[in-house]
Amino acid sequence: MLQSATKAYQYLIFLGGLLKSPILLLCRLYWGWHFMMAGWEKLNHIEQFIQLLTHYHIPAASVQAYLAAGIEFIGGLCLLLGFASRLVAIPLIIVMMTAYSTVHVESLQALFKQPSLFVAEAPFNFLLTALIVLAFGPGRFSVDFMLERWLFSRAEGIPKHQHLPK
Repeated sequence: MLQSATKAYQYLIFLGGLLKSPILLLCRLYWGWHFMMAGWEKLNHIEQFIQLLTHYHIPAASVQAYLAAGIEFIGGLCLLLGFASRLVAIPLIIVMMTAYSTVHVESLQALFKQPSLFVAEAPFNFLLTALIVLAFGPGRFSVDFMLERWLFSRAEGIPKHQHLPK
């Protein structure tokens, strides 16, 4: 009985592993597109975005507005392609945490008392996606995977990631 349960669980783990790259692809495509569009919207209405940042007392609001909008747009494009995914996830996380600590500060403060407020805010899904990509990478269906495969096949002594074939 225990052996059957163990074998069934191993199959479940195997099947779950097969879903990793398709799920990462769907997350990257959906939220990468939304990151891009959010950045594009900010860039197209940069004066209003600068005013918003000024209202929240963000230093150098003009510079910060272009920086945040550019990071969202270019970062979203990189997520869509799966290019430099882990690298671009870092500034995206910083931008989303900055949004939480300025515009959505009440939700951030209520994180442990009323977590539903935190997860209901606009930055949550963006932040979660960037954290997932940072932790798990872009998956097999990405430019990063193709580059890793090509580079690591030519380099000796570089540890290969789990998802690369041995």
